[in-house]
Amino acid sequence: MNPKEPTNSQFFTLDIGGMTCASCVGRVEKALDNIPGVEAATVNLATEQARIRVKQDSPTTLEDIIKQVNKTGYEAKESSPHGHSKVASTKSFWAPDGLGRVLLSFALSAPLVIPMFFMPFGVHWSLSGWWQLALATPVQLILGWRFYRAGFKALMAGAGNMDLLVALGTSAAYGLSLYLLLSSSHAHELYFEGSSVIICMVLLGKWLEARAKRQTSEAIRALQKLWPERAKVLDADVSIDNGATPNQYRDLPLDQVLPGDRVLVLPGERIPVDGLILMGASHVDESLLTGESDPVKKGLDSKVIGGALNGEGVIVVAAKAVGVESVLSQIINLVEEAQTQKAPIQKLVDQVSAIFVPTVILLAIATGIGNWLYFDSTAIAILRAVSVLVIACPCALGLATPAAIMAGTGVAARFGILIKDPQVLELAHRLDIVAFDKTGTLTIGKPRLLALIPFDASPASLDDVLATVAGLQLGSEHPLAKALIDSAKQKNINPIATSANKALPGIGIEGIPNSGPFAGQAIRLQSVASLEQHAQYSLILEKAQRCFEQGQTVSILVDAHSTPIAVIAFGDELKTNAKAAIDSLHALAIRTVMLSGDNLAAATRVGKSIGIDDVFAQIMPSNKAEIIQKLQGADRGMKHYVAMVGDGVNDAPALAIADVGMAMSTGTDVAMQAAGITLMRGDPTLVADAIDISKKTWNKIRQNLFWAFAFNTIGIPMAALGYLSPMLAGSAMALSSFCVLSNALLLKSWRPRH
Repeated sequence: MNPKEPTNSQFFTLDIGGMTCASCVGRVEKALDNIPGVEAATVNLATEQARIRVKQDSPTTLEDIIKQVNKTGYEAKESSPHGHSKVASTKSFWAPDGLGRVLLSFALSAPLVIPMFFMPFGVHWSLSGWWQLALATPVQLILGWRFYRAGFKALMAGAGNMDLLVALGTSAAYGLSLYLLLSSSHAHELYFEGSSVIICMVLLGKWLEARAKRQTSEAIRALQKLWPERAKVLDADVSIDNGATPNQYRDLPLDQVLPGDRVLVLPGERIPVDGLILMGASHVDESLLTGESDPVKKGLDSKVIGGALNGEGVIVVAAKAVGVESVLSQIINLVEEAQTQKAPIQKLVDQVSAIFVPTVILLAIATGIGNWLYFDSTAIAILRAVSVLVIACPCALGLATPAAIMAGTGVAARFGILIKDPQVLELAHRLDIVAFDKTGTLTIGKPRLLALIPFDASPASLDDVLATVAGLQLGSEHPLAKALIDSAKQKNINPIATSANKALPGIGIEGIPNSGPFAGQAIRLQSVASLEQHAQYSLILEKAQRCFEQGQTVSILVDAHSTPIAVIAFGDELKTNAKAAIDSLHALAIRTVMLSGDNLAAATRVGKSIGIDDVFAQIMPSNKAEIIQKLQGADRGMKHYVAMVGDGVNDAPALAIADVGMAMSTGTDVAMQAAGITLMRGDPTLVADAIDISKKTWNKIRQNLFWAFAFNTIGIPMAALGYLSPMLAGSAMALSSFCVLSNALLLKSWRPRH
């Protein structure tokens, strides 16, 4: 669902300034798409960023792209890499969408509006026309100049946007009032307060929008703040063997720390790099990275993540990954990417926005002509046309989807759920089947060697067999390999080195021992399922039957002639919360499935113990994707929406082909690349939580789009018929954007159930 970005393309991320509505997004995207060499471009109003993919061999440069965007009337600049700059949490008081302009516009407009509140009580007093002109002019031409400038640029580019509608509407009201003032006989029919209040309300709306946007991006800022600016790097000649706190270090900027450096971390400091602990022990708070609420105990050789908060102990960490290679950087990148991308439903919004502004202008003209013909009043015709122009501003439409995505993905990231594919949000609410890989997903993933049963014809002792298979697995990161090596270490058995080792995908591993009873011949450690066509398959099953009945995982060691040498059985404990995870999914009316390479009896025993609905056993890793397709039901003319949860390389095809792929971060990078959701803890209860937040985010998108369309659907006819004055229209327009953003921000209160 979310393949890796092709290597024959280059990607750019730009910060876009000056966008105000969905029409602006469409204009910028159209301009980017027309640049030679640009393969794809997406623009996000809420993040005010554009992501552009350009062919590697294209002569188009970043400067060319920036120039093209600037020609359309917007400001573009290269986005700073995350981690090297902090997202601004506040803006200048006098910025275009700052609070200072809002307060000043209200102060100048208040004397124009206040007399209207006394009219119901029979008090008909107002400022003279010239005083009204003096107060309204700076609001119109100074504070409102941003609308003229942006609207003119849009007009010159042959498009329209919110600023154009505001500029046209307020200019009509201001111009009518100025005409009536200069023709003195109609001095009592002035509408300066209308144009001023419209600008006030639009400026207030833009300030509220900017404030809410900053709140939706709090997840990114919170993650960026985890990076310490400096690190204590130990000198090369400093010894850490005695356990004393080293005091000879260099206090270096973080970007000067290199892999291999030894970094001193004192109690209460944030760990600056990913690495392994060389000295000391402590408890580490990783809550903002993994969602794990309790501090995690760390000792020698424990992995630590940059950005985590060190507890009570002094530790020395060997740096393995720094900067953009670190886990924290990858998390930020995933969250940023998800918030920048568009959900498929946004395509409908973009299509509507492309024709929205021209349609509104035509409606406003029709409203003006119709009211002028009916009432024979130029003033009424202009005011109602102004109301149509103002209330129809498509701000809410452009913010509806990205605001919900930003808020939902942000709060999910806080609790260890990284949603990196917005399409997930449209599919998660439809899920009716969740398929789990067994090892490392429902089980702890740290199997132990429980039994080593030789075949009668085996020429080797049990110690020789263990030394041989342990040597065969040296250097492997597979959980079963670690179990064999750990067992040999506990029994003080030295593994026998092997040569010509090669992994056999979906089968096992093969190599040639350098010594021992099998020296010089190829031996193979493989799964029972891969031996189904073996001549002695029934004998193998008979030998392994007791292990299967106890729910153990079984591998078979065979020699160069495929003669079975020994049955090797492993036990892997179920995670303590595996049953709770399955119960949570059942509460959502979701069917659960387990995929396992184990014997049917062993897999069924595990499945029943935690309440799994269906078990697929004795399957090769390559068959997992086929089973996902069968579960989806495409071959039977029906459609089920299936999620796949896994953590290994062999799960990647199934993760990619599932409607929603969820990868445990405790697994491999390949699995995480293939999945649309990454679970930062090896906790299966996060699966139900991920579905829950995805559903809630999708619901917010639908609610926002409903309200955005409803405001315009109801408001435009009311404005055309005179039920909304220009002032009320401006207030309603600002309110629509505020409602959409506030509704999205309600997602920030979401909490996992477990």
